[in-house]
Amino acid sequence: FHAPVPHGSSKENSMLIKKALPVASPLTLRVMAECPVTKARHPGFMPVGTQGTLKGITVDQLDALGCQICLGNTYHLGMRPGPELIEKANGLHGFMNWKRNLLTDSGGFQMVSLVELSEVTEEGVKFKSPYDGKEILLTPEKSISIQNSLGSDIMMQLDDVVSSTVTGPRVEEAMHRSIRWLDRCMAANKNPHKQNLFAIIQGGLDAQLRKTCLDEMTKRDVPGFAIGGLSGGEEKDDFWRMVTLSTDHLPREKPRYLMGVGYVYFYV
Repeated sequence: FHAPVPHGSSKENSMLIKKALPVASPLTLRVMAECPVTKARHPGFMPVGTQGTLKGITVDQLDALGCQICLGNTYHLGMRPGPELIEKANGLHGFMNWKRNLLTDSGGFQMVSLVELSEVTEEGVKFKSPYDGKEILLTPEKSISIQNSLGSDIMMQLDDVVSSTVTGPRVEEAMHRSIRWLDRCMAANKNPHKQNLFAIIQGGLDAQLRKTCLDEMTKRDVPGFAIGGLSGGEEKDDFWRMVTLSTDHLPREKPRYLMGVGYVYFYV
């Protein structure tokens, strides 16, 4: 997992400071360039292969394009074809015939995208399957169990996700629950020596809540961090305030994943 040096004018490149910032095994991060003003690192793009494939493009084409990492969806892959079958195929890498990196999300985003089909409790998230209507319970432990079976290189914790436009006590509740669920995810991870579990920073658009979350999450010894709960319809000024706050307090020697954005954002 590395960030290549960006191309640009000599003036642009004069703003970049070359760094080498190692982190503990199994993940190695090498930051090759960093802007001293914006903290920008060279962006990495991760196409979304929700159910183990990108629509309209083959893995060979992805490989030829130089794609370094793809995303798979724990919720949907856990529903079908299911973790048992994928595990028999030597994990999601074997199932997809993909030899490069894979990141799997936790299933938490479906709390927003399938909000009418879900109910959040301290135990986990109850869903009604969009396929057959059956009720399932996704707990932090179940999310990690599925991701262990998928064998992804980077796993995301199950977090309590609310829309970025939501305000009030529900945002604080979700932030504190995400911290508690991180601890449960860490305890449930059977493959810490092979799979990297990332924490997800929550707190909505409330600077104090997000700072509290940052303070707590960064106390945990995790390989990397994601900035969550944004890019959901909020104003861009609000988005940038929360991204800047997050990057100000995240460890510089660990990778950062800005969740949900599909354009080049240089603040991470």
